[in-house]
Amino acid sequence: MTGAETSPGILGQTMAPWRAKILTIFPDMFPGPLGQSLAGRALQAGLWSLETVDIRRFARDKHASVDDTPFGGGAGMVMRPDVVDAALAAEAEGRTIYLSPRGRLLDQSLVRALAAEPVLTLLCGRYEGVDERVIEARSLELVSLGDFVLSGGEPAAIALIDAVVRLLPGVVGAPEGLEEESFETGLLEYPHYTRPAEWLGRTVPEVLLSGHHERIRAWRREQAERTTKERRPDLWTRYLADSGADGKKDRKG
Repeated sequence: MTGAETSPGILGQTMAPWRAKILTIFPDMFPGPLGQSLAGRALQAGLWSLETVDIRRFARDKHASVDDTPFGGGAGMVMRPDVVDAALAAEAEGRTIYLSPRGRLLDQSLVRALAAEPVLTLLCGRYEGVDERVIEARSLELVSLGDFVLSGGEPAAIALIDAVVRLLPGVVGAPEGLEEESFETGLLEYPHYTRPAEWLGRTVPEVLLSGHHERIRAWRREQAERTTKERRPDLWTRYLADSGADGKKDRKG
């Protein structure tokens, strides 16, 4: 396990680092991108920890087989219930999630909830997935990244962990910036600009150069609303429903 030191929490409280346990047949895929940038620095600093468990350790034959052919026929292989269950029984801690396209869609509200958990166990499936009886027997929580299929649960686990880690105390240098990101207010984030002020004949919106913070805040809100309405009508509809009959959130200032 990496990063076992305690870290400062809210109001200076000392708290144990958030822990992630990954059950996989490809432990060498980790930490992967999680060892770089924000997540990697936080891992080295002990703000969170990562442990991988090789499911093949729990196989029952000399070939370390973890899969078999599906009953009823069909293409592909299915991960054996006895092997997966043995791994879960020995290693699972806390909230246990099976990454599957059949699961609940991962969104920012779920990410926030997972960041509040002390430890999270992620089961990464392969082939055609895990025998349904394990899901039922262990009451596994199924989570999906979206309406598409990956070659296994490992890339999904990396994405989920990255989303959680950046919400942990001390990981992001300016935590107030997290409040303006996409999905935190129910909207996609507004567009960003930096130097040079003119590039290939394209200029930065004048309001951003004005130094008038109230006008900038209003412009950013307008841009976030327009972008969400154009690109994600599903989010826009939900935003309007959550905002009340007039379709406008309460605004500070």
